[in-house]
Amino acid sequence: MIRLIGYFFGIGTALALLVAAGVAIYISHLSKDLPDYEVLAKYEPPVTTRIHASDGALMAEYARERRLYLPIQAVPDRVKAAFLSAEDKNFYNHPGIDMTGLGRAVMVNLQNAGSGKRQVGASTITQQVAKNFLLSSDQTYERKIKEMILAFRIEQAYSKDRILELYLNEIFFGLGAYGVAGAALTYFDKAVNELTVAEAAYLAALPKGPSNYHPFKYADRAIERRNWVIDQMVGNGYVTQEEGAKAKAEPLGVKPRRSGTYLFAGEYFTEEVRRQISTRYGENALYEGGLSVRTTLDPKMQLIARKAMQNGLMKFDTLRGYRGPVKTISVSGDWGVPLSEVKGLDDVPEWSLAVVLDSSESGLSIGLRPTRQISGDLVKDRTEGSVSREDMSFAMRHVVGGKTVKAKSPADVLKPGDVIFVQKKEGTDGAYILRQAPEVEGGLIAMDPHTGRVLAMVGGFSYSLSEFNRTTQAMRQPGSSFKPIVYAAALDNGYTPASVIMDGPITIKSGNTTWTPKNYDGRTAGPATLRSGIERSRNLMTVRLANDMGMKLVAEYAERFGVYDRLAQYLPMALGSGETTVMRMVSAYSIMANGGKSIKPTLIDRIQDRYGKTVYRQDERGCENCNAAEWQNQPEPELVDNSEQVLDPMTAYQITSMMEGVVERGTGATVAELGRHIAGKTGTTNDEKDTWFIGYTPNLVVGLYMGYDQPKGLGKGATGGGLAAPIFKDFMRVALDGTPNVDFQVPEGMKLIAINRKTGMRANPDDAGAFIEAFKPGTGPADSYWVIGMGEDGSNASGGALSPQANQAIQSGGGGLY
Repeated sequence: MIRLIGYFFGIGTALALLVAAGVAIYISHLSKDLPDYEVLAKYEPPVTTRIHASDGALMAEYARERRLYLPIQAVPDRVKAAFLSAEDKNFYNHPGIDMTGLGRAVMVNLQNAGSGKRQVGASTITQQVAKNFLLSSDQTYERKIKEMILAFRIEQAYSKDRILELYLNEIFFGLGAYGVAGAALTYFDKAVNELTVAEAAYLAALPKGPSNYHPFKYADRAIERRNWVIDQMVGNGYVTQEEGAKAKAEPLGVKPRRSGTYLFAGEYFTEEVRRQISTRYGENALYEGGLSVRTTLDPKMQLIARKAMQNGLMKFDTLRGYRGPVKTISVSGDWGVPLSEVKGLDDVPEWSLAVVLDSSESGLSIGLRPTRQISGDLVKDRTEGSVSREDMSFAMRHVVGGKTVKAKSPADVLKPGDVIFVQKKEGTDGAYILRQAPEVEGGLIAMDPHTGRVLAMVGGFSYSLSEFNRTTQAMRQPGSSFKPIVYAAALDNGYTPASVIMDGPITIKSGNTTWTPKNYDGRTAGPATLRSGIERSRNLMTVRLANDMGMKLVAEYAERFGVYDRLAQYLPMALGSGETTVMRMVSAYSIMANGGKSIKPTLIDRIQDRYGKTVYRQDERGCENCNAAEWQNQPEPELVDNSEQVLDPMTAYQITSMMEGVVERGTGATVAELGRHIAGKTGTTNDEKDTWFIGYTPNLVVGLYMGYDQPKGLGKGATGGGLAAPIFKDFMRVALDGTPNVDFQVPEGMKLIAINRKTGMRANPDDAGAFIEAFKPGTGPADSYWVIGMGEDGSNASGGALSPQANQAIQSGGGGLY
């Protein structure tokens, strides 16, 4: 008997050895094909790029996987406890595989065999790291064995905290969120350290199947799973019974964070930054690189700019009448459903979409577009209101077939089913004002002239309506706002503000064709000083000046100022007939505002990579002693401005002084109401297609234009002084509030001499018409009366006295008007 037992024992041992050898060979075979787990040491997951305003406010996030990498030291204990309780309570005690949990899972699966129930898994967090990072998700025994082998190896190579860190930052939580930090923001709009026990438990419940525990589609299931996690936390001693009961009593409280842009009114600016980052570093760096971008945007100034620009566009547009509803829908049954499908203007929250339910002589009865719940479902309640005849008075002139028609009643303008924009009337309950999105558009830029930092950017009335950025993408004729470049070139090359030019008729011939430019008012004033010419924006004087010094010089300065890359040397170009952008024009005026130094406009102050290393810094000024270890009574360090001097500082002051005259008594006189030291210039192009105003104080430059995207006349009499300057004034009134009224600094050595305003010759300070003018050293008022552009016989020199370039003038069209 003993011999028989020994015999069977020997056979069993041999078989066991054979099985063990087979398993060893099989595992050895699988091990040869295993991926290199050492790549985990260099793990760099796709991380969200975040863009911030100058004050740190979050503007936008860009990511293919919404993830913020969080070191394990920054993860609160309660959050760790939730995930360990939900996924692997023995994590800190097992070697990569939890044999107890594995055995329990095997027994449960054997009991459930043939029952149709889903098999229970026993993967540890380490195994999940191996699967998520190194293997596929195939449900095979071979993959499971590979997972176990890798889990053992990973545990030997990395600490438990490092493994948990990898796990918490990699896993998918649904709603586009990856990693626990991204999930906390996505589901609760909170930082991880702000999560409650209930919130942490819900996040810990999600990795098993985010779609199975969707907070709105399967709320009951989600709460059940969350409460199970809380029970596990209580059972594992991480929270008390009382804390667990309190957490289970809470609702899910999910508040999904919207993606895209976050800072109100900054959409145009944000998109411009996104394009620049993508161009500079590529799409992968933008959407996966985890860059931290600090921009130059001033959120307060941006709101001011948006309001001023929108109000100006709306004021102009409403005077042209009402163009009709957004669209028409059926109001039979529940009108809220079709109304909710009409696209509104997300970035104009003051306005709401509404549908006309009834129209009569007294006004409109309207239904407001219903809001959506957090889940995305429409609210059940429907809100109604009214628009009185007085609050839609501009629409009594409405456009029909391209013609403006006067209506006798609101019922003649709108009918039931018409979808309209309305705005709540302040101080009322249920009363609204009719609105319409302007057809006219425009762009505005505010810039620091000393650094080129763009502080505010308005690319149009509404980004939701049109993503086309009219400050950087729209090529428009600057009109007479270009004239200061011409005058600056003259002042830099021997002319003075007191030089006298003929303001008289001029005709330019080219073959059988002639070009006869005119002043905006059609009048001429005879001989006048350069200052008078720019203050009153005289075209004839500018043409003569450009002809006298040569268009080659004008083109050189236009390119030096960055207005154009290459300016065609035709005389009409001196009147601003070449196309450029608002950004370029504001940058050019910044040179005059800062004393003649070159400016490189920028929207970005600094870019850091995912590790916090600065990879780009806009401020290139040097400072050798800024990082002294300690203070030893040494003088304060000075930043070295290495900007190129592209204009004589004295010239910059002279042209600034002349443009102060534009504001004080010239075409921009409406701005003088601010009572500030402001220099600026109006601009109006041929046929009133565009109106401009660009102005500045010593520390702020603002430029804007107004015009249709498909250029057409703005109407007879439309000028930069009448349309664009008031918008500038409205912006500056608020933007400069509370700031000192700083005067422009007179450069050392500049001479201030009293001249006769008409003749430009020296005058006594008490003479009638005397004016204090700025002259460079070695220059001064003329000793004898001389008029540039006047023929020897005293004529206006309307023909043969012109330069050779003038004969090409009509090849480039009209030019700026005013």
